[in-house]
Amino acid sequence: MKLIIAMIQPEKLPDVKKSLFDADIHKMTVTNVVGAGQQKGFQESYRGAIEEVNLLKKVRIEIAVNDNFAQPTIDAIVKGARTGNIGDGKIFVVPLEQSIRIRTGETGSVAIG
Repeated sequence: MKLIIAMIQPEKLPDVKKSLFDADIHKMTVTNVVGAGQQKGFQESYRGAIEEVNLLKKVRIEIAVNDNFAQPTIDAIVKGARTGNIGDGKIFVVPLEQSIRIRTGETGSVAIG
């Protein structure tokens, strides 16, 4: 089992969701986050004062998958999120030690579905 964590541009979320649905991956958790990477932010003038914005809005997607779905999930995220520009995001793949479905008590890969 793997936990796939992706940080993407907010405007790419509909494309990533469509790509995941096309790959038959429907279960995910989506969170709005802020962060800094290679983009390093930008400067903006607000009421005459210059402010440096170095934490940019991103979307974090978390998907728990069985091992055979890991690569198709990664490929779908890349397909939906890639623009070729700095700031497209990152994908992290983490081993998932245990999964438990609260409703039934099922554990392991059966609990992921």
